Amino acid sequence: MASDMLKIVVDMMRAQQAAVPPTLEPGEMRARIESMTGLMPLPPDVVTEPTKVDGVPAEWVSTPEVDGDHVVLYLHGGAYVIGSVNTHRDLAGRVSRASGARVLNVDYRLAPEYPHPAAVEDATAAYRWLLRDGYDAADLAVAGDSAGGGLTVATLVALRDAGAPLPAAGVCLSPWVDLEGIGDSMTSKADVDPMVQKEHLVRMAQLYLGVHHPRTPLAAPLYADLSGLPPLYIQVGTAETLLDDSNRLAERARKAGVDVTLEHWDDMIHVFHAFAAVLPEGQEAIEKIGSFLRARWA
Repeated sequence: MASDMLKIVVDMMRAQQAAVPPTLEPGEMRARIESMTGLMPLPPDVVTEPTKVDGVPAEWVSTPEVDGDHVVLYLHGGAYVIGSVNTHRDLAGRVSRASGARVLNVDYRLAPEYPHPAAVEDATAAYRWLLRDGYDAADLAVAGDSAGGGLTVATLVALRDAGAPLPAAGVCLSPWVDLEGIGDSMTSKADVDPMVQKEHLVRMAQLYLGVHHPRTPLAAPLYADLSGLPPLYIQVGTAETLLDDSNRLAERARKAGVDVTLEHWDDMIHVFHAFAAVLPEGQEAIEKIGSFLRARWA
């Protein structure tokens, strides 16, 4: 049974969706989301350091638990249109603490100003920068939530195709990998998901795709060749419209020979990890991500 805090979180997200309707222009959506970010202060021992990686703005996030040898390249969610290092700083800090790794939180370019493949270009550039900075690929991981989860897979595919050494693992939190929204859960879970609905998702997809087809593999990695990718760890809630994105991604990856761990979290909503400050299941899921990464690096 879900914790008592879940209903409070769901009500909060329904109120936020009313405050940031999908009909807003991207700039206004970003401004409203950013203004809400300051309502969640960071723990005092989370250290942040702005940086640039090959010209891409980013931020190092670390906690006292880091060992200095490992890095998680983190790619935030937001449908490729909103979101930033600011909106995902708390989540990055929790991943750092759980995994014992520094987190490089990347502020990749957003659509519609910078449509596909800008986000993939920025993510792969950040990964190559880490390699040039002296990190071994075996000590790295790529992770992301929602659009950032899809971008995680696309980044791994692009790196594989370019012949780059791949990281120890990829971690996807409620990944968005189907830009057409044709999974069964897009309708069957619509009544219980307070955050993601098809009409809004398709609009965001159009902004991101630009002139590209919605099944372009590096934009919608559900349609990519996934063979040769490192182990994938996928977490998804059973109360989200994107549930079938995770299910289909895991199925296709397994058929391609990838080591996949797929976890369904009962009654949880889209990227429930983001509410870990108040939602016990969110923190528990992050702890499991940390354990998974430590095991891969070990």
